[in-house]
Amino acid sequence: MAARQRRRGRWAVYVAAALLASAALAQVPGLAVGAGVEEAAETPVPAMPVPTAPVPAVPVPTAPVPAVLPAAPVPTVPVPTVPVPAAPAAPVVPPALSASPDPQPAFGAYLHYSPLGVLRMAEISRWLDGRHPRVGRTYLPGDRWSNIEGAPGFLDAWANWRRARADRMFVLNVPMLERNEDGLSDAEVRALLRRGAAGEFDPHYRRLAERLVDLGVPDTVLVLGWEMNGVTYTHRCGPDPEAWKTYWNRIVTTMRAVPGQRFRFDFAPSRGRDAVPWTDCYPGDATVDIIGMDAYDQPQGLSFDGQVTEPYGLRKHVEFAKEHGKPISYPEWGLFRNGDNPEYMRRMLAWMDVHKPLYHSITDYCPHGVWQCGRNPKAAEVYRSVLSGRSESVPVPSPVPTPRPEPTAPPHPDCAPLNLGDWVEYWLGGRLCIRVDWWSRFR
Repeated sequence: MAARQRRRGRWAVYVAAALLASAALAQVPGLAVGAGVEEAAETPVPAMPVPTAPVPAVPVPTAPVPAVLPAAPVPTVPVPTVPVPAAPAAPVVPPALSASPDPQPAFGAYLHYSPLGVLRMAEISRWLDGRHPRVGRTYLPGDRWSNIEGAPGFLDAWANWRRARADRMFVLNVPMLERNEDGLSDAEVRALLRRGAAGEFDPHYRRLAERLVDLGVPDTVLVLGWEMNGVTYTHRCGPDPEAWKTYWNRIVTTMRAVPGQRFRFDFAPSRGRDAVPWTDCYPGDATVDIIGMDAYDQPQGLSFDGQVTEPYGLRKHVEFAKEHGKPISYPEWGLFRNGDNPEYMRRMLAWMDVHKPLYHSITDYCPHGVWQCGRNPKAAEVYRSVLSGRSESVPVPSPVPTPRPEPTAPPHPDCAPLNLGDWVEYWLGGRLCIRVDWWSRFR
């Protein structure tokens, strides 16, 4: 761009050229030309390429140039910059959980451990009149170490669901030992816990942590060694509480050492004393972020008030967490021994509304659930009315959708079903059933 210049006589043609160039630039939006200095106009420059106005060609004279030319300032023209979008990283790491305007605790439902559970999230949302569950929960299979490490493909759908919205929470139950439901003896469990406490199994959890970070879900809530105070799982605490606590601390330390992780570890016993007091298994505040509790409506005949006041019950859970400065959670809860119990459902939801857990997740299949279990219509209506934000006194505008029960083999009077666990039954498409008179064929 040329600036104005004062010339004498034979330099008049340069003045004309400068005036023509200035007139052309004056037509460019966002630029103004002053007396020898150009400034950005008040109007912001659009983020797009600025077209260059054609400048008429002016013949340049061939007169000799004087030895010394008058110095003229040549201002720099500000060029509008066009932002270049950066290539998206793969996968995109979700931001930290944002504050939700929802006055109720974050809730979800265990709908299935496979990607089918992800698909059902939208369906239960429709049942709740459009209210979106913010918590997605599943389990890693505990049959072998390769699955505890997060087998390729198993967690992808859950990771995609979590990354889709910033306010979502992915909760993953993580076994502490393989063959987790094989009924190992206390002696075998004790030996395994001590091997874990010595660091033998650390590489499996390092691989799991790396897998979760690579999937873009480094803020996963890990329910590690759940219901450790009972007898159901190989990763139980009772055979050697000290080794169990040392092993827990090794796992957490190993996973936290993986770059990029933001995991939170949830210590979640079952409600009540069970086989051992769950306080005997607490590994310490340094490696526990959340103190959870799996709380089902059992045993038969125990009222909700009894569940609150029993040793190591709901009240102890809240008090213990407060003493240790930790938030609470209910990773698993639901109906059980007392059947379709709307009073339990009402009281449990009210309890959580008062004590504000970080999250809660109902186990939604029979006999515990509400949407996928048609056995509990009264409790289901309480759950639906509270979680959807409706008053319980408002009638249901449409029939409750037909639930999706877990696949089971049809009943047969001469057939004994085999309980092989959810993981096996899912891939088999149902529960195996053996005829009780099979031996007669060989007589």
